[in-house]
Amino acid sequence: MQLNVPPDLETLINRRLSSGGYTNVEEVLRRALETQDAEESWTDEERRALSAHIEVGYLQAERGELIDGTQARREIQAMKDRWRLFKR
Repeated sequence: MQLNVPPDLETLINRRLSSGGYTNVEEVLRRALETQDAEESWTDEERRALSAHIEVGYLQAERGELIDGTQARREIQAMKDRWRLFKR
């Protein structure tokens, strides 16, 4: 299959590739579609839980309870690693 991709989408794909988190275009598209598929299958309860979690984060930020970028990247990478292991 060949796809004709508009320039703005190509820019997004290339940005993902340059981040180092993806090895090729297929992986970028696969992860995007899998993520969208997962989100579409969320229940209302899961959506409310996510919204509540985000709200907690906003309140923490307002109180100045933030972590630096390096720590945030470490925590996000650990979450991604756990997710990848779970998906196998």
